[in-house]
Amino acid sequence: MKQLPDLQPTPIEYAQSYGERVFGERLVVVKPQPENVYRALFRQAYFTIQPGNDKPSRSQWNTLKKRMKRVHPGVFVLREYGETQHAGQTVCYIDFGFLPDPA
Repeated sequence: MKQLPDLQPTPIEYAQSYGERVFGERLVVVKPQPENVYRALFRQAYFTIQPGNDKPSRSQWNTLKKRMKRVHPGVFVLREYGETQHAGQTVCYIDFGFLPDPA
């Protein structure tokens, strides 16, 4: 497994605000993880699921990663994403962190 870059310690309020800008009303919550990583939990309705599929396509996940980087160029999106359970519902998740500002 590749080692993570050094991610900047960031207040949870900032990560939550970033999540709101990316996912809008579909954001459920942003949870802190070890090593300055955050996990955004969001409703599957963020994606337009194609007929005959029950999950977002790989292309849709890649498009989301690109959007996350457009919203904040200093964001680092981890490879970890998928579906999980939260409060009795199936939600999508994606992990991210913030790179230090270049000096």
